[in-house]
Amino acid sequence: MNPVIAFFLLLFAISSCTPNQNSRTFESNDKIDRFALVSRHHVKVTDFDSLASLSVGNGGFAFTVDVTGLQTFPEVYENGICLGTMSDWGWHSFPNEENFRLDEIFQYFEVEGRKVPYAVQWNKPGRSRDAANYFRQNPHRLHLGNIGFELLTEDGHLLRPEDISGIEQSLNLWEGTVYSFFETENGSTKVQTVCHPSRDLIGAEIHSQLIEKGLLGIALRFPYPTGNHTDGAADWRNIQKHQSKIISKNENSAVFQHTIDTTTYFVQWCWEGNATVVQKEPHYFVLQPGGSSEHFSFVAEFLPNDELGNPMDFLQVKKSSAAHWKTFWESGGAVDFSETADPRAKELERRVVLSQYLTRIQCAGQLPPQETGLTFNSWYGKFHLEMHWWHGVHWALWNRPELLEKSLGYYSDIFEKAKTKAGTQGYKGVRWPKMTDPDGNDSPSGVGEFLIWQQPHIIYFAELVCREKVNHETLEKYAPLVFETAEFMADFARWDAANNRYILGPPLIPAQESLEKEKTFNPPFEIAYWHWGLSVAQKWRQRMGLEKDEKWQKVIDDLPSFAQKNGLYLAAESAPDSYENEHYYSDHPMVLGAFGLLPETMPADRQVMENTFDYIAENWNWPRTWGWDYPMAAICATRLGKPEQAVELLLKDVQKNTYLANGHNFQDDRLRIYLPGNGGLLWAVAAMCTGFEGNESNNPGFPENWKVKWENISPPF
Repeated sequence: MNPVIAFFLLLFAISSCTPNQNSRTFESNDKIDRFALVSRHHVKVTDFDSLASLSVGNGGFAFTVDVTGLQTFPEVYENGICLGTMSDWGWHSFPNEENFRLDEIFQYFEVEGRKVPYAVQWNKPGRSRDAANYFRQNPHRLHLGNIGFELLTEDGHLLRPEDISGIEQSLNLWEGTVYSFFETENGSTKVQTVCHPSRDLIGAEIHSQLIEKGLLGIALRFPYPTGNHTDGAADWRNIQKHQSKIISKNENSAVFQHTIDTTTYFVQWCWEGNATVVQKEPHYFVLQPGGSSEHFSFVAEFLPNDELGNPMDFLQVKKSSAAHWKTFWESGGAVDFSETADPRAKELERRVVLSQYLTRIQCAGQLPPQETGLTFNSWYGKFHLEMHWWHGVHWALWNRPELLEKSLGYYSDIFEKAKTKAGTQGYKGVRWPKMTDPDGNDSPSGVGEFLIWQQPHIIYFAELVCREKVNHETLEKYAPLVFETAEFMADFARWDAANNRYILGPPLIPAQESLEKEKTFNPPFEIAYWHWGLSVAQKWRQRMGLEKDEKWQKVIDDLPSFAQKNGLYLAAESAPDSYENEHYYSDHPMVLGAFGLLPETMPADRQVMENTFDYIAENWNWPRTWGWDYPMAAICATRLGKPEQAVELLLKDVQKNTYLANGHNFQDDRLRIYLPGNGGLLWAVAAMCTGFEGNESNNPGFPENWKVKWENISPPF
């Protein structure tokens, strides 16, 4: 490219990507004491509580512990927040002994005269249902191994949970360390538990009177996967279906190999002090400290291959962890509610701080996170790309865009598979999957396969990155993803000659998943997102020195306005009885997202939107919503200038807006944690502090009597 042209293109890109930096100056003049802010919310646990387990992690690996500081009593937590050891890389598939093929589960829908295949679940017994069940279940995420104490009575019996007393446990957020203390009839035990910030490695230091009595060991157990939809992913019964062995050992280390069918991984276990490691049972190994010292420490690293890292000791890991967390808390955004008298402010601050910790350890890896992160499996451990928005957008707003970018490489990795999917259905461009895995495979579903609101997400992400980091590398890296996504979006929109406009669907299930795929067309959020996404894609073409795409522009210009009735926006144009049929009152109130998640970029009647918001706030079946619906509704309230209602919605007193003692967003007995709620909360609080790009103000989402201090937060679009 001519250097002069390149120079002016970069200038244009900078001016079109980056907001006015002065728009971020609505911070308090009083510097936030970040150490005090974070330290106010250290988590404390004093008894066995199946919903109060604590985790350490680094974003792509996490280790969850019980009150002992290790994973000693997993059975107590199995129906709560399970004691998992999970990673981005740990996946497994049961053998495809029946040679199932994805095309065996296709259901065809007629679209503009052609048959379009969708991978669906089948209810009728037969090969198609068996194939659908196989592809939905596989691959699944692995629980890599359980490391817990083996605590004994003097006569050699294992202690039970009821034999543990004097529990005092805390999660020090500033250090990323879990401190645990407990007593048994034969003495007390202190434990520190940490995770390395860049290696999938945990460390523990133990001071215990039980060591010199020979009553304390550390057990490493390898489970077989359950393949269940939602659970701790640990089957301890099928011992004959997998292999575990020690492949090397010396006085202070041992390396273990675990093989499940074609999946093999390794654990390198290193310790300080006298100890022996023995195999007690198949898949069950015990590290037994010896000598007269009450002190013992170890580190254990989980590895996808036999390329072992340099050995570390506990103090090295703790030092690395402490430095990592200090840097994390001292950089990026911060919000301080401590000077607000309203009692709700203290709880909101707690949720904000803990959500930052939880998303950093669970949602900052190389892959989009699953909804239960790296704690236990839901939807077989697979992740949902429409939820990637909730897991990831807050990173950019809290000025940690590098943590968002870590997972964006996934879209390039599965680009060809997404392009093939679009082509198989007769569309141009790339069609991103919904419920998927590291390889971008489809998971059969009667709902997920028909969602489309994950399609523009990569455009949203790319625009956030461009706003924060504009250069040729950014443009060239993301432009192919932006352009091919827009190609699909424009091609998916169907021309309605009778009404001289474009329509979306059917078949289509909108983000409000209670609508029927065979009948639904023109839901408002998807219409707004198509308009916004294609408009931004046009800007990217201009940044790259290209003319606007004529087809994209025609779709932008001829998308319909939101359907309304009696002064209220409908759930979809195809649902004229949206406010007369209780069926439409549940699930996500996504009409609010058209004026919440997205800026006001297409014509909408503000009064109609306000009427719709007021009606939904008063009449919606809120117990049937989900954790990210409350921040979405709060942001709609903020855009409409309703700060008191924004706070009320953000802290709405319903079960699915429960935030547990450890900060996790509880939904129900099946989905005990829900990280999209935590990410959504952070996104909403950012917008409530800053306002919106092009319409910034100070704390527009909070009532006037709230004194909210914040630093280093960027406004959403």
